[in-house]
Order: sequence, then structure tokens, then C-alpha cells
Amino acid sequence: MPKGVPENVPADGLTTRQRRNQPVLAVHTGPGKGKSTAAFGMALRAWNQGFDIGVFQFVKSAKWKVGEEAAFRALGELHETSGVGGAVSWHKMGEGWSWARKHGTEEDHAAAALEGWREITRRLEAETHRFYVLDEFTYPLKWGWVNTEEVVEVLRSRPGNQHVVITGRDAPQALIDAADLVTEMTKIKHPMDAGRKGQRGIEW
Repeated sequence: MPKGVPENVPADGLTTRQRRNQPVLAVHTGPGKGKSTAAFGMALRAWNQGFDIGVFQFVKSAKWKVGEEAAFRALGELHETSGVGGAVSWHKMGEGWSWARKHGTEEDHAAAALEGWREITRRLEAETHRFYVLDEFTYPLKWGWVNTEEVVEVLRSRPGNQHVVITGRDAPQALIDAADLVTEMTKIKHPMDAGRKGQRGIEW
């Protein structure tokens, strides 16, 4: 795709404007760092266009204060007070469940993830947001907490012009097949390989 020009234009009867305004389903997967970071970069562009932003975090602990959350909440307040950008809604699925999954039972976590997905389904049907970030949503799919076939069907049939970006490792093939944009983050080097833990301004 040199200089942003498609190499092939389908004979679908759509105009350039119609094709450009189609909703996008993006998936950021792979073992490398930067999947969520890239998704929030897209959300920042969407906010600047005045899009209503909905963020749903599925795995990070509800007690973990991530930098993106603080920044987007501030942007949401800026929109409320000045009308600049778009509205921001930020949600964490469950109560403090994370990689370790120490809080609550497996059934509790599965139920929280499923209810989170049900809420997203309701919002998609109502066209509540223009841009959705489903952060680390591939894990509930991988663990069988949320049905992948249902997710694909809901996303394919979503009304209007709602963009959705999903992050996380091991994205199921059905989700990849349904997506318009798929990026795989590969790891070449990472500070943790040298025994260094995450640090301020880099991981949070």
C-alpha cells in the first residue's frame, strides 16, 4: 500500500467515500510489547476527530493505575468542559483480577468477563460509542469464558460506523479472519530478558 493508495480496488459498487467510511475491526496480537499501546494511539486519533471512545479492559487489575487511563480520563474531562475532542468512557472488567487471577474463583472471573462482553454487545447495538478498545480481550476468548463465534457474529453485524480494536496474545483464527486490520507484534528484544522489571513511563 504505497503512499496510502490501495493496490487493488474491489468491484463492489461502492464509491471511494463509502469504502473509506466503512467501520474497521482491528486486532493487535502476538508475543511482543505494544499491542495496547498501539490501540490507545488509535483511540487518541479517534478522540481528536470527536469520536465517542469506549475502553474496556479485561485482564489488567482494577487496582492498577495505568497511564493511558489517567490521560484519557483527563481528555474526557476536557471534552466535558470545553467540547474539544470526544467523550471517554473507561471500564475495567471484574474486581482486581489480573494475570495471577488470585482474587475470586475461575467461575467469578469467567462471569465477570462474560458480563463485560454482554455490556459491550448492548452498547454496540445502541451505537453508544464510535470507537471501542477491547483491551486484552483475546484472553477470555482463549480461556473459553466468552464464545468466539458469538463475538465474531456480533462484531460482523454491528450497526453504523463503529470501529473496534481488540488486543491480546493468541487471537483466535476466527477473529483474525473477521478483522479488517491485523497486526502481529513480534519480540526481538525486551528489557526483561536482561532481568529488568517494568518501569515508570515505559510500562505504566
